[in-house]
Amino acid sequence: MNPLAGQLNESIKAGNEHVYDMLSTLGKEIYFPKEGILSQSAEAGAHAKKYNATIGIATEGGVPMHLGVIQDKLSAFSPKDLYSYAPPAGKPELRTVWREKMLRENPSLEGKTISNPVVTNALTHGLSIVADLFAEPGDAIIYPDKNWENYELTFGIRRHGETVNYPLFTEEMTFNSAGLEEALLAQKERGKAIVLLNFPNNPTGYTPGIKEGDEIVAAILRAAEEGINVVVVSDDAYFGLFFEDSLKESLFGKLAHLHPRVLPIKIDGATKEEFVWGFRVGFITYASEDKDLLAALEQKTLGIIRATISSGAHPSQTFVLDALKSPQFEEQKDEKFQIMKGRANKVKALLDSGKYGDDVWTYYPFNSGYFMCLKLHTVSAEALRLHLIHNYGLGTIALGETDLRIAFSCIEEDQLEDLFDLVYAGVRDLEKA
Repeated sequence: MNPLAGQLNESIKAGNEHVYDMLSTLGKEIYFPKEGILSQSAEAGAHAKKYNATIGIATEGGVPMHLGVIQDKLSAFSPKDLYSYAPPAGKPELRTVWREKMLRENPSLEGKTISNPVVTNALTHGLSIVADLFAEPGDAIIYPDKNWENYELTFGIRRHGETVNYPLFTEEMTFNSAGLEEALLAQKERGKAIVLLNFPNNPTGYTPGIKEGDEIVAAILRAAEEGINVVVVSDDAYFGLFFEDSLKESLFGKLAHLHPRVLPIKIDGATKEEFVWGFRVGFITYASEDKDLLAALEQKTLGIIRATISSGAHPSQTFVLDALKSPQFEEQKDEKFQIMKGRANKVKALLDSGKYGDDVWTYYPFNSGYFMCLKLHTVSAEALRLHLIHNYGLGTIALGETDLRIAFSCIEEDQLEDLFDLVYAGVRDLEKA
């Protein structure tokens, strides 16, 4: 093992031996090089005042070399904020501004110790980093039966974790915290579990209420008290899009400092929060009472980044930072929020109107995010999906035998009634076939 990895491991052990035990083999072996091209380039940048012949970019006239056909389109920004490499951890000011935003929007983090957010290539990359650092073959990866399918690829296929699902909803259509607790306690012999919490949930668009959130935290605490090391990942991809009475902040805050056997990790980003999907700017943040442990986890995170993408895209980080600092940012973001809320409310009003009856479908609770799901009673979801796309030109997502996901996020409010009329017509067509 490289001595730098050993030093990081010792820092983690000293801070919390349970967290060290959570690390995968790769997580224990990974480190960020302190000697090499990056460190030597950084040293040269600070001290080589005459010539700096270390970094692998081309310069001209004291700025990064660039093409006019590109810079002409991006002339509002300085070449130094576009073309040179961003640091592996991301632009320092962006990390600071995002941290401030996180603390402002999550009051339960007050008084808690968290790492400085590290920039990732959007949220999938952040989840992949978690998988690399903590998932060993056979580890239990716990998440509900209604989930984003990429979890299986990221934690199951890539890292050979064992998927453990539990029903998302109870019979009363509230979050199934008892199911989560049961899945967790079943890992007592293993002594470790990785829990993925995704609110607003993809695909249902559901965010628990405050009482449900407390029950989730209590379930995780119970597992920790039973001697299970729990890595808890808050996948906050759709954070902030809360349209009704639900949690309005991430559970990351309540999980921070919960128990020595609980390691909370927040994965979030600008992609959906700030409506910049293609910019691919995300963040990964850890919580622990021990600052040296947090610093060591950050270094291991940078090691994964260095070994995979080296660093994130600089232009998109610059664009996001510029937007976050703009006086118009909050007003413009609220305008888009209100549009999204209007679409969600319109969908609920249509489904509650009685227009479609209650014999063909019911819907799962939704109060946030981009999506909602119908539970079909009389036809197959896949058969309906195919029928709708080929006969009505309408695209939807079939999930399992009964569930049909509809993204109201990409449908204008005045088009939603027509959309559900077509879905209803499609169901009736198949019933007659």
